[in-house]
Formats: sequence, structure tokens, C-alpha cells
Amino acid sequence: MTIEAGLPAPDFTLPTDGGGELSLAALRGRPVILYFYPKDDTPGCTKEACAFRDRLPDFSAVNAVVVGISKDTPKSHERFKTKYALPFPLASDEDAAVAKLYGVWVEKSRYGRTYMGMDRTTVLIDGTGVVRMVWRKVKVEGHAEAVLAAAKTL
Repeated sequence: MTIEAGLPAPDFTLPTDGGGELSLAALRGRPVILYFYPKDDTPGCTKEACAFRDRLPDFSAVNAVVVGISKDTPKSHERFKTKYALPFPLASDEDAAVAKLYGVWVEKSRYGRTYMGMDRTTVLIDGTGVVRMVWRKVKVEGHAEAVLAAAKTL
């Protein structure tokens, strides 16, 4: 499955750092930024998380919620979140079920070896649960700012 602008965002419930749980349905009424990333505490993923962290006051000003999703365990998320003072939830999609729902669990290739992995993707969902924008194969530099600009239009 692949998600596109104009479609309803598939609902999910995932465990989060700190032993919590996050449901997309529970966030209804507010814009939601779901950013799917490959792995905690790696260079690109750290840079992306810190960019969202640094812009969080601006996202909060438009009532938007930021949620990071990867296959890492809640325990790994907790360490990552603490190390970089990330003030938003990190959801654990260990079996990639949500990644598959959103079409971001893809075949990748590295050093001639193919494997399945998380495609760095961000999805902007409006307060009614409809996908408004999808950024695929995200380049981290300037990305948080582009997402913020789009969130301001909702």
C-alpha cells in the first residue's frame, strides 16, 4: 500500500518510549507530522530528529504534533530521546506493520546487497485525519522547515 495526499491516514496504535502508547485516532483535531526514519542514533536520523526538536515551538504554535516512527524498540527510543532531549514521542513499529500501511517499508540496496528497510518519509495529516502532504526519500537539510511551512497552511 502507498499513502497519498487526499487519502485518509491509516489509523494505528504503537508502543512509545517511556512505556506509553500512541494512537493516531487520539490525535484527531490537530495536524500530525509522522516522520518515518531508519534507525535511532545514526547520523542522518539524529540530524532529522534534532531539526524537528529545534522547530518544535514553531510546530506547537500551529497546534501540530510531531511523532517519529522507526523499527527500534521502545527502550532504544528512550535512550535516543534522552540523549538528544527530544520532546516528542517516538513510536516503535518493530514488525513494520505501520510502515507497510504507509508504503514506507521498501526494498533497499547497499554495497550490492538488497534488504527491506524504512524509507525516510514524512506524512502531514490534517485535523480530520486526511493526508495533506507526503515527502518521500527525504533529504534532511531544510526538511523540518519545509514541513513547518506546509503545516502552517492547514
